[in-house]
Amino acid sequence: MDQEKAVFVGIIRQGEDDRKIAEYLDELAFLAETAGFIPDRKFIQRLDHPEKATYIRSGKLQELAAYCEQECIKYVIFDDELSPMQQRNIEKVVRPAAVIDRTSLILEIFMQRAKTAYARMQVDLARYNYMLPRLAGMWTHLERQRGGVGTRGGMGETQIEIDRRIVRERIARLKEQLKKVDKQMATQRGNRGQLVRLSLVGYTNVGKSTLMNLLSKSSVFAEDKLFATLDTTVRKVVIENCPFLLSDTVGFIRKLPTQLVEAFKSTLDEVREADILVHVVDISAPDFQEQMDVVQKTLRDIGAGDKPQYLVFNKIDKYQPEPWDEFSLVPKGPEHRTLEELKAEWIDSKKIPCIFISALSKDGLPKLRDDIYKMVAEIHAGRYPFNNFLW
Repeated sequence: MDQEKAVFVGIIRQGEDDRKIAEYLDELAFLAETAGFIPDRKFIQRLDHPEKATYIRSGKLQELAAYCEQECIKYVIFDDELSPMQQRNIEKVVRPAAVIDRTSLILEIFMQRAKTAYARMQVDLARYNYMLPRLAGMWTHLERQRGGVGTRGGMGETQIEIDRRIVRERIARLKEQLKKVDKQMATQRGNRGQLVRLSLVGYTNVGKSTLMNLLSKSSVFAEDKLFATLDTTVRKVVIENCPFLLSDTVGFIRKLPTQLVEAFKSTLDEVREADILVHVVDISAPDFQEQMDVVQKTLRDIGAGDKPQYLVFNKIDKYQPEPWDEFSLVPKGPEHRTLEELKAEWIDSKKIPCIFISALSKDGLPKLRDDIYKMVAEIHAGRYPFNNFLW
């Protein structure tokens, strides 16, 4: 994709503050940058709920259109999934700028990041499911890719009916192809025996792949961009005399499209079948606790919410609390806590086993290895009481 300027649109709902929507739009801008856009201005409107026809009110929409025309903006990106009607109505006002919603932006990133045939099939399935209800008003001419002779579309069949039938056929074909691959992957998982399995989970771009490389001494692709990893990677790791399987898969994100969750469910079997979930958290992110909530909700959605977890708070080298004046009338908030206060909150309260590390500087890595060794050894001792790690 050629780099073009994009503006971003979000609404502040009842009960939300300005800082929260700013964080949301910063994440949206990071998504756009990952996809190849050049982030420009952010437009925010306070609404109890999105306008049914145009998401934002007409005055703000006209302001948006005027800015796009003045600054030659090519793309307008919304922080929610737009209905087909909303998208068409907005496009009429802001054209020639193209309108993209959060779901289509994430799908675009997944399409760019999908390297294997399996990942591409999953993304294609999600994309066609997203496209199907939006074909009305789109003159896609998909039948040209099939050839005109012998198609079932008769003279009385409208273009939109042909397009819908083609998309449904592609969805059905992709589902069949994915079923075959899923069976092969299930067989591969079964052939691994009863080794203890750990799976790295977390919000996107929290450092899971970097941690995978440190623990397994492999070279899994890691990059400071969203969704650097789509395909599940599984490595056999041995700490001291204790072997186990460690998997790294796609990161989660706020408002992860339901089409992608559905399409990637088979990929996330590694998560569902894990003995322990190693939940990696970017402690330097201002909204890290909300990111943790997103991960927990996604785990519940895929049927892995009851798995034992071990929290790894990563990027302590980047953590900076917001300054706070003790004489201020504003009470001290969570964003003002020092790293030591956070450690006390999580470690001393023993809410869940956890550790604070920096994968970049390797601070805390020896204790992380020791903790993992103890957890794996305990599970292995229960599974094989008479086998004392003699491999």
